[in-house]
Amino acid sequence: MENWTKIHETSDLQYAELLKSVLLNEDIEAVTMNQKDSSNIIFGTVSLYVPNDLVEKAKAIIESQANE
Repeated sequence: MENWTKIHETSDLQYAELLKSVLLNEDIEAVTMNQKDSSNIIFGTVSLYVPNDLVEKAKAIIESQANE
């Protein structure tokens, strides 16, 4: 994924999708990449990516969500 940076990784798919939704609501393009094992969802992670030029803004928004 050229021009995109991973800003968060979690094993919780719902949390990753929530963060993605928060970023999209702030007009920050975001995508999740689900790398969980399809036969056993306990294994694997979900990564959240944003465009390179929005990394700092996206990280600040995520940090503010974690502090609420």
